[in-house]
Amino acid sequence: MLNVTPVSNNLTSPQRRTKKVGIIYNDVKPVACQVTQELRVRLEAYGCQVATATGLGGLLGYANANKPAKFIPIESLVPKDFDDAMDFAIVLGGDGTVLSAFRQVAPAGIPLLAVNTGHMGFLTETYLNQLPHVLEQVLAGNYQVEDRTMVAVQLVRHNQPAWEALCLNEVVLNREPLTSMCHFEVTIGRHAPVDIAADGIIISTPTGSTAYSLSAGGPVITPGVSVLQLIPICPHSLAARGLVFPSAEKVIVSSANPDPLVMVVDGNAGCYVAPGDRVCLREAKYPAKFIRLKDPEFFKVLREKLGWGLPHIAKPTSVELP
Repeated sequence: MLNVTPVSNNLTSPQRRTKKVGIIYNDVKPVACQVTQELRVRLEAYGCQVATATGLGGLLGYANANKPAKFIPIESLVPKDFDDAMDFAIVLGGDGTVLSAFRQVAPAGIPLLAVNTGHMGFLTETYLNQLPHVLEQVLAGNYQVEDRTMVAVQLVRHNQPAWEALCLNEVVLNREPLTSMCHFEVTIGRHAPVDIAADGIIISTPTGSTAYSLSAGGPVITPGVSVLQLIPICPHSLAARGLVFPSAEKVIVSSANPDPLVMVVDGNAGCYVAPGDRVCLREAKYPAKFIRLKDPEFFKVLREKLGWGLPHIAKPTSVELP
């Protein structure tokens, strides 16, 4: 599938340091498994040291309502042999695998090249058919690294951390099943608490502004802006609107409901939030490092993936107008 020939740019020269490269792949998708094996062979032909891991390691799973959440420290998700000496890693999958992979590699500061083997691929940089050429560019160092904000989420129970995770897109809190309103008390930084009555709330990064929060009526935020946003889901008030605030502000969410809530992080990790628990969010010290082959062009991605900015009226050039 991959037809990669080592380029003559001294990548395997003994004067050059051996590159250490990681591969994270979605082992549920046969194409990702096949490409991983072929890619490993090609990278080793370049003289690279290669480590592999599945995206499953970044999926914290969902806690059962009848048992307490399991505390797994953020740093413990870094796969074996993935460390700060690794030059970069390649992730093979869709957006879900990319989100999981950043939860694994961000604490080690490893830049990630995202290759789409899924559907939308909003977070990915390239496609499988472009990978041979892209691989040569990245191995030659012809790329940039774009840092994007991540959020550290922690569930605090009896003044002790009970669960935590890194978040690149969004944190969602709602009732299960989603059949009635929830009442939230939200404190942002040093500001007075606000009460929100809604089906749920979304706290999103700029990267996540094009995901769930966009569907819930939130604005699109360009990735370079240092902000977070709070979006009520179906609020029970005409005055309840989305709020954008500095990412340096700590957020504390508590529930005024007698029943547990469900917290979901990036759509692939979560836990139950019991009455009396607090959810604390702050800007993570670990950014997500995206490998970019050229200057990031966010509006182009919006146009290609979401149809933003396309003309809504056809403009024919060969039709005579009356």
